Amino acid sequence: RRTTHYLFIVVVAVNSTLLTINAGDYIFYTDWAWTSFVVFSISQSTMLVVGAIYYMLFTGVPGTATYYATIMTIYTWVAKGAWFSLGYPYDFIAVPVWIPSAMLLDLSYWATRRNKHAAILVGGALVGLSLPLFNMINLILVRDPLETAFKYPRPTLPPYMTPIEPQVGKFYNSPVALGSGAGAVLSVPIAALGAKLNTWTYRW
Repeated sequence: RRTTHYLFIVVVAVNSTLLTINAGDYIFYTDWAWTSFVVFSISQSTMLVVGAIYYMLFTGVPGTATYYATIMTIYTWVAKGAWFSLGYPYDFIAVPVWIPSAMLLDLSYWATRRNKHAAILVGGALVGLSLPLFNMINLILVRDPLETAFKYPRPTLPPYMTPIEPQVGKFYNSPVALGSGAGAVLSVPIAALGAKLNTWTYRW
């Protein structure tokens, strides 16, 4: 029984990782980072929550959401290394920040004494609000994004993704506000879906 339990944890980790990866760009390429920021914020905050909630409620152990986010981080660093080995500069890929948001989700689960509904409401909202903020700070630290974008375009870059000057620090349409607002609103029902999936799994 213990072996089955651990095997299921591995299966959930792998499948949740694939789920998050396929929810839009799971990685920040320098030549499209600012264009994809809002899409990334919405898709990744919701997918991080549904995977982490499902994973955390099944194990019942605070900390598993952070473990899940760590898996995604390791996967992305491997992808970064693959692009670097192809001759692209180190800054060509900015590794997204999942771990702090997942830690907030774990903290809300632990602080409310493993209350499922509190984890969904509080944790989901915290992830949706924090993930865009952490990643905006992360992207601001990228060195010379415009120069890198024009000098090292991806070979498969479609015409509509032609690099444009990133408006770093100029929040005309406030991508942080848009990404955070949409992420926070969507993360709660998505987290509830993860809890429902967890219930179905127990019944099965």
